[in-house]
Order: sequence, then structure tokens, then C-alpha cells
Amino acid sequence: MGRYVILVAAFAMQMCLGATYSWAVFVAPLKQLAGIGQAAAQLPFTLFYIAFPATTILAGATMRRFGPRGCAMGGGAIFGLGWMFAGLGAAHFGFTILGIGALGGIGVGLAYVVPIATCVLWFPEHKGLVTGIAVAGFGGGAALVSQVAHHLMEGAGLTPFAAFRVIGLAAFLLIPLAGFFMRRPAGSEAAARVVVRASEIVTQPLFRILYFAMFAGLMAGFAVNANLKELRASTAAQAGVNAVGLFAIGNALGRIVWGALFDRIRSRTAIAANLLAQAALLFGASWLLRAPAGLETFAALAGFNYGGVLVIYASATAREWGAERVASIYGWLFSANALASFAPTLAGRAYEHWGSFTLPLAAIAVVMLTACAWAMASRAFPSNS
Repeated sequence: MGRYVILVAAFAMQMCLGATYSWAVFVAPLKQLAGIGQAAAQLPFTLFYIAFPATTILAGATMRRFGPRGCAMGGGAIFGLGWMFAGLGAAHFGFTILGIGALGGIGVGLAYVVPIATCVLWFPEHKGLVTGIAVAGFGGGAALVSQVAHHLMEGAGLTPFAAFRVIGLAAFLLIPLAGFFMRRPAGSEAAARVVVRASEIVTQPLFRILYFAMFAGLMAGFAVNANLKELRASTAAQAGVNAVGLFAIGNALGRIVWGALFDRIRSRTAIAANLLAQAALLFGASWLLRAPAGLETFAALAGFNYGGVLVIYASATAREWGAERVASIYGWLFSANALASFAPTLAGRAYEHWGSFTLPLAAIAVVMLTACAWAMASRAFPSNS
């Protein structure tokens, strides 16, 4: 039963780490309170997705030195402190940018890979499914945090900055508690400490394909998630909150479903299917968003497809290079987040200029189709992948 306890702890830990996915709930009140525009309000989110993947690159080395437990507990503490520090944004918005963007990103970067790298060692027969379950909390947690944040701000009358402090304190207590249960299976310690050199992996054609495809999928998820409440004009406050929650629920469900599907098909096929599904949705966004429940439907489907991005590429790493190398290699692959993190800000600027998200969403869809074509045409995948 020990490995199932670890799986539950991994899910709980990721639920807290996924708090930043609820960022869209804070955008409107921050714009009003701090007197900033749509693009500026996305700066904490953008910086988070620079610091997060940049730190993830170091997660493999950190785990080798401090073990999964130390890495998870330390990262969780930094993340919680970052959100509490963001509460000082009432004095200057720069504190919020640094707290959620820099400290929050560093904390998640240290802790995020731990459940993935640990759980694939405990469940080697179901790499895709167990990866999906382990990280489903990262998406699902945002649904809970978005509702809690909305209640704190609308129901309890707290400012966004006070809400940051409450959420940060909860994360500071809960993530290290869940991280305490992270450990490797007996006999796997030596293999998990094998040093993998970046030059051996990043120059491989397969790595470059996975990197570009993941970048495309992340762009779509970030641009939609961070701007959800503004995708449709005259969106009521509660409808926007519901859309954020549905994106998060779809994100969590998508990680599990795409993970289970990955175990049954080739890596190339899973990547292409995910890219095509999201690209089709983005091309049809302007039509779908005009429907009565279009925003909610769009949010759920976009979250579902985006959830696949966060499990397909981690599972492909374990399949192609071995579970014991996931902590190092997936950290390098995950750095695609840093490039994709500019998507919300660029989409926000396009919205301020044209008053619509149609053009930036279509442009992202074209990038996704390009990545899909490259993956399908390449011979870099092994014959059985």
C-alpha cells in the first residue's frame, strides 16, 4: 500500500502547487485596484512561467543531492512564502510580481518534478496513467483555489493582496506535509542518482521535436487560461469564475485521460492527436464563444487538451529515455514553458489593440499545426513509438 500513499500525497501536493492556474480570477480586481492594464496584470503569471521551468532544469541535480523529500518540502515552503510576500503588493505591484512570479516559480520548479519522477518509479507498468494522476492535482487545484479566492474577495471582502496571504499560508503548511511522503522505491536510489548530461540529450532530433511540440501546446494553454475572463465581451463575474474553474477541472481530467490513452498508443500518435484537437478548438473559438454556454464549453475543452500536454511529454520522456532519467531530462524539456510564458502577455496586447482574441488564438493554432506536421513527418521516433 506504500506506493498508493505516495500517489495520494503526490496528488495533494500538486493541488497546492497549481494555485497559479487560478490567476485569471485575480486579473480584473488587480486591474481596478492597482490601476494597471491587461498586459501588465499578466506579468506575475508570465514571470512565474519563466522562473518555474528555469528552476525545473535544476530539479534533477537537487533531487540527487537532497532526495525527493527534501526537494519537495523545500520547494513547497518557498512557494508558500512567495504568495505571502505577494500580499505586499498593496504598497507596490512589484511585490506581487516578485512573490508570485519569482519566488512562486522557483518553489514550484523545485517541487513539481518530484511526484512525476517518484511515481513512475513506483508504477513502471502504467507510466502515462500514473503521471496523469500525479499531476492532475496541479490542474484540479486551480478549480478549488479559484473558488476560494472568489469567495475571499467577493464574499469576505478581502483585497487580492490579502487573499494572496491566506492562500500562501495554506500552501506553506500543506505542501511540505505532502512532500514528506515522497521517497524512491528500495533499490532504485543508485539508478536515480545517475548524472545525465544535457549535451547527450538536447542535441537529439527527438528532443527537439518534443520541445517544439510541447512549446506549442503550452502556448495555447497559457494564452487561454490567463485571459479566460476577457475572451468574451460582457462576461459576468461569476461566469468568468466558472470558466476558470471549468478550465481547471478539464485540465485535471485531461491529464488522467490523456495519460491512460498514452499507455495504449504510440508517443507520436498521442502528440499529434493532442495538437490537432487543441488547434481545431482555437480556430473555432470565435464561433463557439458566441454560443450561450460557449465560454464555459471552450474553457473546459481547452483545459482538457492542455492537461494532455503536461502528461504526454513527461510520459514520453520516461518511455524513450527511461524512468530513472525523468527528473533530469523532463526538466530540460519543461524549459519550453519559459518561451511559452510570453503568450498571455502578447495575447493581452493583441486584445488591447484589436479588442479581440481571434487573431492571436488563430496564430497559436498555426504553430500547433506546424509542430504536428513535424512530429508526424520525422523519423526521430523509434519504430515502436
